[in-house]
Amino acid sequence: MTKHEQIIKHIENLTVGQKISVRKIAKYLDVSEGTAYRAIKDAGQRGLVATIDRVGTVRIERKARQHMDNLTFGEIAKIIDGHFIGGRSGQFKTLTKFAIGAMEVNNVVHYVSKNTLLIVGNRVDVQKAALEKGSAVLITGGFDTTSEIKRMADEKELPIISSNYDTFMVANMINRAMYNKMIKKEILVVEDIVIPIEETSYLMETLTVHDVRNKSSESGHSRFPVVDTQVRLTGLITSKDIINRDAGEMISQVMTKPAISVQLHTTVASCAHLMIWEGIELLPVTGVDRELLGVISREDVLKAMQVVGRQPQVGETINDQVAKHIEIRNHQIFVEITPQLSNQFGTLSKSVSVAIIEETIRSVMRKNKKVEVMIESLNIFYIKTVQIENEIEVQYQILDMGRNFAKVEVTMESNQAPVAKALIMCQLLDH
Repeated sequence: MTKHEQIIKHIENLTVGQKISVRKIAKYLDVSEGTAYRAIKDAGQRGLVATIDRVGTVRIERKARQHMDNLTFGEIAKIIDGHFIGGRSGQFKTLTKFAIGAMEVNNVVHYVSKNTLLIVGNRVDVQKAALEKGSAVLITGGFDTTSEIKRMADEKELPIISSNYDTFMVANMINRAMYNKMIKKEILVVEDIVIPIEETSYLMETLTVHDVRNKSSESGHSRFPVVDTQVRLTGLITSKDIINRDAGEMISQVMTKPAISVQLHTTVASCAHLMIWEGIELLPVTGVDRELLGVISREDVLKAMQVVGRQPQVGETINDQVAKHIEIRNHQIFVEITPQLSNQFGTLSKSVSVAIIEETIRSVMRKNKKVEVMIESLNIFYIKTVQIENEIEVQYQILDMGRNFAKVEVTMESNQAPVAKALIMCQLLDH
């Protein structure tokens, strides 16, 4: 067992929550600090450890393979600039969905469960109901909660996160982060297609050309990774390397070295480029210390590229979701203010106001001028608040337009009274 493997094994045997440092690992296992550092970094990639602000590196519960691409509650807290006010020990748990708590407390139980995050304002009854169902809680508007709720969260190890952002903003920040994770998941990496070492044909560098010929005849393969006694990659040998070679020659004298290799996190697209550019049919896959983990073939890489090319990728931005609430009637633009578009006070969120104006401009320019727009500046003045379930009428006036630019004034009205005005400068883009 290599020193690297010894450190990984040592980390695996530590209790969850135990702090880890390079210096302590190096001293305890009598290894260099450089070796300890590389092993701890590898352990982080394997999901064994994590670095926490103001705490340091700690042993965490390893995520199951199917949850590796899900967000943890700790990651959510960073995304929304939030902080834990309860249940901090559950920050490494993952969530699979989130729900907005703009509903009666009796209805909450139908929308939350384990691995759910409920987004809610200053409603203690809803927070308690969510925790009882095994759901974490995100409190918007910067509100705190009661000591009873915090104690309940600590006991159940369910995080309570507080954020100063409004409900709509945090929901869309989380939605975007989850979508980004999904896109990353769809990007194939070597780990998704690697043939593990247990199923890989490889040779020891102490063997001879005669052994290569026998192995090739038995397996039907013509290319083999070559390793040392510690199963670290030292070269690659192919049928071309042993043509006209003496049967007694050592592999180490005729193999190609150093062998080009890739890591588990290398993208399949990168591997395809490398294989085509270098004319390689087989790529060894190695770890941090060049230990052989498996191989990938050119055929498998090209098949994977073909499959992923047929996969649709869909997702929504904040503006995409706002656009769903925009309705055009008799050439006029209307927006109904639903709970999803509100802040913690039950009024129209300012971030939504900006998105409504942006989408109005884009809709007008696409329809009337047949062009796309890029908004360069937007100055908005808020006049009145708009309550939930009210309707907004959006009016616009083109103040000036050139070949490549436009100045537009937008007025938002509710109950025939202005609630906001904006002046927009935008660039016109041909399709």
